[in-house]
Amino acid sequence: MKKEVRQAAIERIINQFPISKQEQLMHKLKEAGIDATQATISRDIREMNIIKQQDGDNWRYTVYKNDNPNELSHLYEMINDSVTSAEQIQFINVIHTLPNYANNLAAIIDDLSLTSISGTLAGHDTIVIFSSSNDYAKTVNQMFIEHLNPDL
Repeated sequence: MKKEVRQAAIERIINQFPISKQEQLMHKLKEAGIDATQATISRDIREMNIIKQQDGDNWRYTVYKNDNPNELSHLYEMINDSVTSAEQIQFINVIHTLPNYANNLAAIIDDLSLTSISGTLAGHDTIVIFSSSNDYAKTVNQMFIEHLNPDL
């Protein structure tokens, strides 16, 4: 089976069904007549920029596409909806979010490839953002402060 065909099927399945585990995805692929190993599915998930996103009280896979011109607006909206505080410590920013939002927000930041951000580390409700200089970190901090919702 060609990778492109399998990945198209994966995208169709996760858009149709609330898939949250690789085993569920493997089962749906098998129902569609596609045999794939867990390692292959894992590699496809990484290559296709598939992330888990909260859907009500549950989580589900979704394809994250960063070629949308509104992604910066999406970042600002996510900051407003989920960030509770932002603190600059030299060339690092420590961002606190509502529970379960840090990974999705970090994925958006990573995919935007902003020049002021060298990398991110995310946990349950905290993101550490590394910049190559204190000035870049200040720019990042100002962006977060400008777009966060003080009522969270």
